[in-house]
Amino acid sequence: MGWSTSQLAELAGTTLRTIRHYHDVGLLPEPERRANGYKSYGVPHLVRVLRIKRLTDLGLSLTQIAALGDGDEHPGEALRELDTELATTIERLQRVRAELAVILRQEAPTDLPTDIAAMLANVDLTPQDRSFTVVLAQLVSPDALSSYAEVLKAYAKVPVLVEFDELPADADEETRQDLADRMRVHPHVLQMRAAFPDPATLYSASPHSEKFVAQTIVKAIAELYNEAQIDVLVRMNG
Repeated sequence: MGWSTSQLAELAGTTLRTIRHYHDVGLLPEPERRANGYKSYGVPHLVRVLRIKRLTDLGLSLTQIAALGDGDEHPGEALRELDTELATTIERLQRVRAELAVILRQEAPTDLPTDIAAMLANVDLTPQDRSFTVVLAQLVSPDALSSYAEVLKAYAKVPVLVEFDELPADADEETRQDLADRMRVHPHVLQMRAAFPDPATLYSASPHSEKFVAQTIVKAIAELYNEAQIDVLVRMNG
């Protein structure tokens, strides 16, 4: 007497639904049926189910198992590929855990790379400047972003910069020009220009095209700063 579907599932330590699914996807051949119409499974079916279950527990997909065929008791190549994938996954997870440890220890924000967030932890940036930095982090190389963050570390709430942060959108012509003239020679601005004498150097090693980076930066500035502030920036570089 062969085993019923429920008995096969119990012996293999799985479920009726799983056995039926193996049939549906072609991994388990249909057994003979008894006179009463019920399925009758034998030892080859149990061995097959146990092999499938073991390979899925190791991490192979049903599609990969199907590609192995019925008779490969030791699918060395597939297991070596799986081992390589797992090694890569473990390495990535170890990096994630290390980053999480820093974030938890320093109570760092998660919208910036961990090292950049640590550099700017004690810098009192405006919401606009911080958001711009987050956008920039997606556009430029790590080295360029680190250089930019180094400049931001020297950010101070000096009067001229506070004026820019608080400049209303309807500021008059004289106010805009005066602020642009004073900011143009401010040490902080000069330091930024010394770090990036040519704006293109900021994104020369970017994974994105120069055109895309430039357009994205312009879009970010247009959304984050008001009309008067943008006008002051233009006058500064005019």
